[in-house]
Amino acid sequence: MKIKFTLFAVFTFCQISFSQQKDTIASREKLSEVVVTGQFEPQSIKKSVFNVRVISKEDIKQLAANNLSDVLNQYLNITVKNSGSDGRSTVSMFGLDSQYFKILIDNIPLVSDTGMGTNVDLTQVNLDDVERIEIIEGSMGVTHGANAVSGILNIITKKGAGHKWEISATVQEETVGNEYSLTDKGRHIQAAKVAHNFNENWFVNIGGNRNNFEGFYDDKKGKDYSVNDGLRGYSWLPKEQLVGNAMLGYQKNNFRIFYKFDYYGENVDFYSPILVPQDNYPFPETYFARDKRYITNRYYHHLNANGKLFSQLNFNVSLSRQKQERDAELFNYQIETKQEFDDFRFTYQSKEVLYSTGTLSNFFNSKKVDFQLGYEITNENGFYSGSAGTFLDNQLQSVDVRKRLENYDIFSVAEISLSDKFSIRPGLRYSIQTIFKDQYASSLGLRYLFKKGLEARASLGKSYRTPNFDELYTYFVDSNHNLQGNPDLIPENSTSYEVSFKRSCHFDSGAQIANNLAVTFMDVDDRIDMVLTQTKPTSVYKYININKYKMWNISTTEQYAYKNWNVKVGAALVGISRKIDLAALELTSDDKFLYSLNLNSSISYNIPKWNTLFAVYYKYNGKQQQFEAGTDADGNAKFFLNEIKPYSWMDASVRKLFFKNQFEVTLGARNLFDIQNVQMTQNGGGSTGGAHGSGSSDLLLGYGRSYFLKLTYNLNFN
Repeated sequence: MKIKFTLFAVFTFCQISFSQQKDTIASREKLSEVVVTGQFEPQSIKKSVFNVRVISKEDIKQLAANNLSDVLNQYLNITVKNSGSDGRSTVSMFGLDSQYFKILIDNIPLVSDTGMGTNVDLTQVNLDDVERIEIIEGSMGVTHGANAVSGILNIITKKGAGHKWEISATVQEETVGNEYSLTDKGRHIQAAKVAHNFNENWFVNIGGNRNNFEGFYDDKKGKDYSVNDGLRGYSWLPKEQLVGNAMLGYQKNNFRIFYKFDYYGENVDFYSPILVPQDNYPFPETYFARDKRYITNRYYHHLNANGKLFSQLNFNVSLSRQKQERDAELFNYQIETKQEFDDFRFTYQSKEVLYSTGTLSNFFNSKKVDFQLGYEITNENGFYSGSAGTFLDNQLQSVDVRKRLENYDIFSVAEISLSDKFSIRPGLRYSIQTIFKDQYASSLGLRYLFKKGLEARASLGKSYRTPNFDELYTYFVDSNHNLQGNPDLIPENSTSYEVSFKRSCHFDSGAQIANNLAVTFMDVDDRIDMVLTQTKPTSVYKYININKYKMWNISTTEQYAYKNWNVKVGAALVGISRKIDLAALELTSDDKFLYSLNLNSSISYNIPKWNTLFAVYYKYNGKQQQFEAGTDADGNAKFFLNEIKPYSWMDASVRKLFFKNQFEVTLGARNLFDIQNVQMTQNGGGSTGGAHGSGSSDLLLGYGRSYFLKLTYNLNFN
């Protein structure tokens, strides 16, 4: 690691200037020149006041990525958290979990179990029809509303086709660790897409995808194992995903309209390690297991229209209706006959959302001043069954919960060009909330273009996060637990600051160098945490607005492109301060900053004569530390320092085109360092769960080194 960091430092200080990280040199990846996230209208990155990071379609192809989890493992300041127990993957940024980070599709937040755009399972976001991904770090509360605290990720889907007909079919086979077979091991993906331009005005896109993850056995023996020794089942649960999407669009002159429909279906199977014996006298006893299946269905509708009013005003309006249901199916599985019986299925969680957002801009016939006026309406109707957790009504009775959350927002943003070099962008949002007090967000962005291509940006943003269902309504009490939600919670408030510099150099030889540097500071007040409020006779935890969070980050990336080589190197140092205040116990944690270092790099080499591209991606995740509350051996409240050991992640691939670029083959490996678990230690003992004595445990990260082969056939004709 020291050698790598030294090489990185030498490369950095050989350059002239720096800027906030961007993942492609604009002139090499034309798609990254134009961005839409947070803009009045599509425009170049250079004109944007925000620092937009672009993940191109080529990057997605090179990683053979099928979902967001496959992509985001390699990016600075982003940590992907996997769970083998339920198959979910979520994202955290700057040490804040997925409730602070918003995921959108074409500027529409994606519905999830507990929110709109937040806490999204990355494995449930398919990338088949994606054109590019745009990421903005820091507060985006003015343009994107609640919970856009640490950043936003906007997936831009493909609209239309470059040819009259575009048809593609894909088959991908992948090992799961060292496990693979065509029937019951590994990962098997099939996909097909058709795009057609009827004429210069009308187009249609249709696609489908099946992703069958057979689970990871590891030391388990699968569902048909008949010995009652606790080894039945899987370390990572089997999961089957079905995706269908369609888009119909029309465009003429300055007017465009499209309707997009997505369907997502998922089955996750849990097989109990406990076998139940059945008397079969005089023959040997038989066994069955009480298993269950989690079933998700999500329906996504999006209607968008944009164009001009009165030959001047630009309008952009979207209406979206989304519904997600999660069912549980309980059944008994007969080991000997491999048959299911006594099935019982019920809906334990659902959410239905009606969402609309729209903007008007270009009020003034001037290149110096522009003004945008916008609105956002969100109507969430959520349902949680008592079987999904325990929820309380006013009489402290455990019941199902049905709640409607609504907000009606207006926002305005101005872009003022004081000169050709200096522009300023102030913004303000006001949100009328039905459950909480009305909220507001504000922002101020500055951009200055120096000589010789040096770009400087600065931003200040204030945003807010609203409590989710679990934090408001959970009440789970038994002999071992006492966890209480709090309907009196208020939204958290955050402030973020960022300063960044960027410069790209082009040489007569054809070489290009891009240098990037950014410094960010973030402060979150009234942070909601599950707080230990009582230790004796039992430990009681409750969600309270009490804690504080501060973060500062310095990140830099360097990119060098020459002829067929493209090299990227990046580093980020993040310091996080969490103050945990156990007011009821008169105890407060240390609020010192704890630091973590991330490094990433990628190298690609193109051989045009062979139509072949080689690529290697590497990321180093440094030691992570965090104070947590728990109880010591005597049952007294105490703070402990949890530490996650450092680890590295590397992916590699080679992609080759055949038959006039119609046939595409990608061969590669993920997780080359064969990471499955990383050690998590507790300094001094204890945990939030109240365990006693110091010790260590393993944090699940992956299922080891895996290999993939992806075959794609593209047929394009006019």
